[in-house]
Amino acid sequence: MTSESFQLHSNKPTDRPSKPSGLLDLLSVAAVVLDADGRIVFWSPQAEELFGYGPHEALGRHAARLLVHEEHLTSVLSLFTEVMETGQSWAGTLPVRHKDGSTRMVEFRNMRLLDDLGDVYALGIAADRTTLQRVETDLAVCERLVNQSPIGVALLDPDLRYLLVNPALERIDGVPAEARIGRHIRDTLPFPDVDTIESALRQVLTTGTPLLDQYAVGRASADPDTEHAWSLSLYRLEDPGGRVLGAATLAVDVTERHRAATEADRARRRLALIADASARVGTTLDVDQTARELAEIATPELADVIAVDVLDDVLACRRTGAPDRGPELFRALAVKAAFPTVALRAADPAGDLTAYDGDRLVTLCVHTGRPVLVQHVGDEDLRRIARNPEAGTLLARAGVHSYLAVPLIARGEVLGALDLKRTRNPLPFDEDDVILAGELANRAALAIDNARWYQSVRNTAITLQRSLLPEHPPHLVGLEVASRYQPAQATSEVGGDWYDLIPLAGDKTALVVGDVMGNGIDAAATMGRLRTATCTLADLDLPPDQVLQHLDKITCGLEHYIATCLYAIYDPRRMQCHIANAGHMPPALARPGCAPRLVDLPTGTPLGVGGISFETTTVNLTTGDLLVLYTDGLVETRHHPIDQRLDTLLSLLDEPHRPLEETCDLLLNMLRHPDDHDDVALLIARVQ
Repeated sequence: MTSESFQLHSNKPTDRPSKPSGLLDLLSVAAVVLDADGRIVFWSPQAEELFGYGPHEALGRHAARLLVHEEHLTSVLSLFTEVMETGQSWAGTLPVRHKDGSTRMVEFRNMRLLDDLGDVYALGIAADRTTLQRVETDLAVCERLVNQSPIGVALLDPDLRYLLVNPALERIDGVPAEARIGRHIRDTLPFPDVDTIESALRQVLTTGTPLLDQYAVGRASADPDTEHAWSLSLYRLEDPGGRVLGAATLAVDVTERHRAATEADRARRRLALIADASARVGTTLDVDQTARELAEIATPELADVIAVDVLDDVLACRRTGAPDRGPELFRALAVKAAFPTVALRAADPAGDLTAYDGDRLVTLCVHTGRPVLVQHVGDEDLRRIARNPEAGTLLARAGVHSYLAVPLIARGEVLGALDLKRTRNPLPFDEDDVILAGELANRAALAIDNARWYQSVRNTAITLQRSLLPEHPPHLVGLEVASRYQPAQATSEVGGDWYDLIPLAGDKTALVVGDVMGNGIDAAATMGRLRTATCTLADLDLPPDQVLQHLDKITCGLEHYIATCLYAIYDPRRMQCHIANAGHMPPALARPGCAPRLVDLPTGTPLGVGGISFETTTVNLTTGDLLVLYTDGLVETRHHPIDQRLDTLLSLLDEPHRPLEETCDLLLNMLRHPDDHDDVALLIARVQ
């Protein structure tokens, strides 16, 4: 192997060393070549920087004896032999003896070389580990900052071709990175005035002076129907030696600010209409009058034809939830047109009741509680707007070309819908119209809502009910417990469910779950009275059946109320649970190694029926057993058989060792639905 084969040549010779500019320069990577005996035959300038020895001191010397401490010599020679014999490369970190006597940690990459004469050599590539770690850290920080930044970032080469695009920029304008990399900036920018942006970038590349907060307006490919605005900042990129690498662009979506500025005049007009509505809508507590006032104020400024329709069961206070499918029965409160039109004949006369199928747009509006916008109405849309084909024909003759339905929502409950159509007004409804119509609808809904007091009553009932529920006792012998109370999710339901944990004499514990039939504050108050009575009877150390017997007599003295109740006493000394049931759901028992099951108990009759005896059942328990007590709101629904729901409950108890708090959350999350109309009390005990 000749020395000429390892000579390095530079394309641009210079009389003085240049400043570090590339990554290899920053790392100052050293190269050393050893012959088959381990002697140094080539020594780079970077090697002198790293190890301290000049070429005249290193060449011809045995590398290991020159650079390696005595205690590491055997291991290093073994590695060298392995590389030379097997040809397998080796990488790792070694402590190296510097010329000044200090020890430095150096990152090595070693490999075997073969020349044209068949001689073998060893090439060692080395860099200071501290320097390498610093560069790796800097690169990692830069990568994370760019990739996780909420600001769109793009790096361009000097010819303004994309080198890098971060995920934020992909989200901002909808152009994926793979569609950009290698392409010129003018091929992908969503701005009509690309020449201005390109000129600004070339100015930054030439002068090095950044340009900050430059406005650009265009349409992103991800949202071509909407005009967007961006704030752009442009910077020149240079390496440590001052060489221009390209440019960086930072993009922030300022569409909302742009819209606010360009639509100020329109906003003022909307505010004027809203102010007018504040003065003219809701002047009385009469529902029909309020609907007529809403129709008057919105015609013709917002629509050419307007109808105000309310769900009939809302007016009758029968609404128990907000269904998400099926037909709805609407009562028309007001109809108004800006001019004579056959569209009025397609509308329901004020006071009429009309059923609209689940696929109608007005039904969709009240089911979702969201506006339904059809900017450009077609024949299929007319079929879903009109109540029947004849009405659809009339709407087509009237020239309905744009449609908007906005829900009437008061205090979280959908009351009905504001129905808007445009015929003569050539502009389709847009998002600003949706906002304006929503504001008018909200103001009118508050006046239409003749049950506005109900929300405060419901909150009072829930507060009362929670205040009557127990805190966990500080210590229960032989039991670990967890509990939950969850009020009804539907806005029109508040129940009387409760649970209790009562420490008794002899280290026993009473576990109680009950459900007062009915809703509202009265049900919650009755629940409180029964809970207080239960605690008093528990102190008498009565068996469960006698406790229920006394509670039955007490409930009979309450007006029009009955309740279900499950009363259990756990005796940790005998590992037994004595349970009596008054018409309540059976508890579930989950035992490690066995399938969960429902405890077989006599059903009993609800409290308040009177004159019926109760029975106590004894259940033997073992350590680790899980006993689950609950009210019917956990498993009963209007759409599923009770047996199916109980099977689902048992299937969720397949891990008796799961933490009790997690088990409570799991049962509520999997069995409850946002529209459930009943509250839930849940009590779980694990035998210790």
